[in-house]
Amino acid sequence: MLKKHIPNAITCANLFSGCIGIVYAFNGSLEIAAYFVLLSGIFDFFDGFVARLLNVKSAIGKELDSLADVVSFGFLPGIVMFQLLKQSDYTSEYLPYFGFIITVFSALRLAKFNIDTRQTEDFIGLNTPMNTLFIVSLPFIQKDYPALIGSAPLLVGLIVLLSWLLVSEIKIFSLKFNSTSWEQNKIKYIFLILSVLLIPFLKFAAVPLILVLYIGLSLIHFKGTTDK
Repeated sequence: MLKKHIPNAITCANLFSGCIGIVYAFNGSLEIAAYFVLLSGIFDFFDGFVARLLNVKSAIGKELDSLADVVSFGFLPGIVMFQLLKQSDYTSEYLPYFGFIITVFSALRLAKFNIDTRQTEDFIGLNTPMNTLFIVSLPFIQKDYPALIGSAPLLVGLIVLLSWLLVSEIKIFSLKFNSTSWEQNKIKYIFLILSVLLIPFLKFAAVPLILVLYIGLSLIHFKGTTDK
C-alpha cells in the first residue's frame, strides 16, 4: 500500500534537507544552514505524526528516522560548532575539530534511544533536534554578542555540557500529543505558550532561554517520579 511509504518519504525529506544544510554550513553560511535545520525539524515531527495517524509504524521507519537524524541533528550541528570554533579566539589549529564531539554524542544518544524501552513516551536525555536548534541559534546571537560567542572557552564548555545532556539520565517530556486534553498535556501547553511568547521578541536569541525552560519544566514535571 502506498500510505505505508508516506512517513518514510517524509523522513527522507528530513535527511535531504539536512544534507543541503550541511553544504551551507561547510561553506560558512551558518544562518542559511539554520533554516534547513528548521525544515528538517518540521519533517522530523510530521513523519512520526503521520505514521501514527495512518497506523503504519514500522521497524524500518524507526531505523531510517535515526539515520536521518544523525545527519540533520548530529553531523550538521557538529559542523556549525566546528565553524564557530574556527572563527573564535582559539589558539590551536586543532581545536575546531572538538566541535564534532557533538556529532559523536548525538549518535550515541540516538543509538541509546533506539534500545531504551523507557523512552516510548518521553525522553531520557536531551533530544537531538532541540540540541541542534540551540546550536544553530548561536550564529544569530553572535551578531549581537560577538565577543561572547567568539569565546573558545565558552564554546568548548557548551560542547561538554550539551554532550553530557544528550546522554544524561534527565527525564524530558516529548512534544507528542496523544490527545488535546489540557490536563494530560498541561506541561506541553505551558512550554509551547511561553516559547511562542519569547520568539517574536527575541527571535533566534530566544532559543537558549527555550532550552533552559524545556529542561526546567521537565525537572519540575518529573520531580519525584522514578523509572520502573
